[in-house]
Amino acid sequence: MSLDKQSQLDRIAADIHKKNICPDLATQATQLVMGDGNLNADIVFIGEAPGKNEDIQGVPFIGASGKFLNEMLAAAGMERKDVYITNIVKYRPPNNRDPSPQEKAAFWPYLLKQLQIIDPKVVITLGRHSMEYFLPGLKIGEAHGEAKRVTFGDHKIVIIPLFHPAAALYNGSLRQTLIDDFLKVPSIIEEMKNLSEHN
Repeated sequence: MSLDKQSQLDRIAADIHKKNICPDLATQATQLVMGDGNLNADIVFIGEAPGKNEDIQGVPFIGASGKFLNEMLAAAGMERKDVYITNIVKYRPPNNRDPSPQEKAAFWPYLLKQLQIIDPKVVITLGRHSMEYFLPGLKIGEAHGEAKRVTFGDHKIVIIPLFHPAAALYNGSLRQTLIDDFLKVPSIIEEMKNLSEHN
């Protein structure tokens, strides 16, 4: 099963190369950073774009933000190998600038395909860049930590927007908010499982 999912994800990566998505980003990035983790995960985390370390190693969230993410997972009784982590934009923007709306729009269809293959119970968006694509018009300061159901085509997804771990590293008061929000996630997943069993 996982092998089949892996080959489907590899096809998406090949497609991104073939269609030359965001050529300006591609030429200055070391590599495409597709994602990392458990292909049968209940939780998929989505950040905005790879940073310098991620670009070099080809793995998302391995710098300071990734370390904090690992700490949050541990606090909730999980490990990185239990979840899947990716970004909307799969190439590092130069000088770690924010990804542009055009870059996010170009990669969006591929992200949706990734989610269809992995089929998680919950998608956790990290920061406003990934949140605003799933939940347009919402402000992260008001929506963080609350589960929202959204439908894409015939696909229903539960989205939980969280602050980006990088923001919490710069702002100590956000750190506890982010941990508190994240600790609610296992019970939200439990609720989801109960709901689907009763439907």
